[in-house]
Amino acid sequence: MPSAWTGVLRDRVNGLPRSFFATLTPLGPLRIVAYVVLSLGSALTGGVAALLVVPLIQPGSTAWFDGRWPGAPVGMEMRAALFLVASAVFALVRWQAARLAARLASGYGMQLRARVHDSLIEAPLSSLADATSAELANVLTHNVEIVTQGFNALLQLLVAGITTVVSLALALWVSPPLVLAVPVIVACSLIAARFSSREHAAVSRQYVADMTRLFWMSEDFPRRWRHIKSFGQEQAEKASHAAASAQLGNGHRRQMELIASGRLLLELLAALGIAAIFLVAYCWRGVDQASLIAVCLLLGRLLPYLVYTRQSFHQLASAIPAFELWCRYAGMAPSPPANREYVPAQGWLPMRIETLALADPVPLRVTDLWLHPGELLLISGDSGIGKTSLADVLAGMIRPAAFTAWLDGCRMDFDAYRAWVRNGAYISQSVRPWQRTVRDCLRWAAADATDAAMHAALVDVGLDKRLAGQGLDATLDGSSGRLSGGELQRLLLAQVLLRRPALAILDEATNALDAGAEARVLSMVKQRLPGTILVVISHRASVADLADSSLVIGSDLVASVTALVDEEGRGARLLADAGRTGTTVR
Repeated sequence: MPSAWTGVLRDRVNGLPRSFFATLTPLGPLRIVAYVVLSLGSALTGGVAALLVVPLIQPGSTAWFDGRWPGAPVGMEMRAALFLVASAVFALVRWQAARLAARLASGYGMQLRARVHDSLIEAPLSSLADATSAELANVLTHNVEIVTQGFNALLQLLVAGITTVVSLALALWVSPPLVLAVPVIVACSLIAARFSSREHAAVSRQYVADMTRLFWMSEDFPRRWRHIKSFGQEQAEKASHAAASAQLGNGHRRQMELIASGRLLLELLAALGIAAIFLVAYCWRGVDQASLIAVCLLLGRLLPYLVYTRQSFHQLASAIPAFELWCRYAGMAPSPPANREYVPAQGWLPMRIETLALADPVPLRVTDLWLHPGELLLISGDSGIGKTSLADVLAGMIRPAAFTAWLDGCRMDFDAYRAWVRNGAYISQSVRPWQRTVRDCLRWAAADATDAAMHAALVDVGLDKRLAGQGLDATLDGSSGRLSGGELQRLLLAQVLLRRPALAILDEATNALDAGAEARVLSMVKQRLPGTILVVISHRASVADLADSSLVIGSDLVASVTALVDEEGRGARLLADAGRTGTTVR
């Protein structure tokens, strides 16, 4: 058995065992030790219970049993009572061990998900540039299940190993001459452990890749459905999905076939081992019938474990490539922390970005960009020219090649700017709410928001009539409360209203609305957030009409900034907004 485990690991990354042991720490060493102790207790009590059956079958020829009790020979009633007690203790200990194993496996799966999710949340945006959404969905869901099954297989292997050692020790205690059969048993175990391990490892790795591919094909199916229908490619899509599904099914089938073949080999080798024991007992005349029965009962307890052991090794082989994928994302270096000692000035003060330079993915340089609270900066330019990359820098998510800004007479480097912009909001065109209800979605953005405040935000974005029936309890994942793409974008803008950020970036966040509705909603957002800097990426003329300044990225990657509101008009409006909200303007 150990040789198979070593052989499989030889084809894997050398650091995997160390990474695996690191994942055991959160489970608690005491709980793992308790499981080992319970497994040992289960093996001992189970072996004793098997031995106590023999005096009931052979009352007069169990010298190995009667001779170890002081005083008078034990009567049949006492033998039956001892058997019942041993069997009951065995059942209770095994039950407790199974319960603890369930808690360990459940906790292991939960902490795997938590760790990889935390790593993804804390990772820099650049680390996720090459990651597909399907692979990320797989590593957070099905992939973790495979790893958890592998961990559960390890627990079963631990029980099987302890039970094997205890059963063989008791068998040799009952009949020392049967030690001659041990080499045969060990040889059979090694043959069974090595059988098809490499093939199963290869099949398991391909199975993980096929599952990721199927995730990719199934992603965001409602939107893909319209694309498929409009192109008239229903049959082609069916054939493509069927091919991917068939490949995944073939991988699963082959894994099950290997398990069945391994089970057959185990059963044949077990029969060979038992035959060897009987042969030794026949050649060694000193082995009495009662001892032989006791040894056979002890070894018979190992037959189910042999089958489970083979299956556990296959599950373990399947878990290794899944664990590799988990390690890839759980081990990503986090973004450097923001400068938390910097206390930013809040609202009402304009920020001047003196220099902002990008090197990747496009060489872009912006100079003398003013961001005024209560105003809308429109960013426009051709597709793929760097608008989203610029927005990522403004949101503090990507470190630029060069950055200098000024706020209230204080010079800011990018770390200070990133600390200031933490009170921000960023909505892109492709994001969809993932919460269950409208209330959950809005509370996610502002945990202390009252029902009245949430209703007011829905009115401002024009969703109050649509949700008049169920209101805040409308579900986002059911047919009764399903919202259209434009309505979902309105809901995300309601999140921005409740958060009241210092900087809000809307990257094509209203493109699902018609031009008139878009102008009305953005105008309302500006009105409700007089202290927020609005940065909108859009190509629509209706948004340009609302903009206070414009940043256009030309084909030569030169950014030109144009102020659409003069300083006199800006000052008058700022004073009016400040007076309406009771804020002092310096």
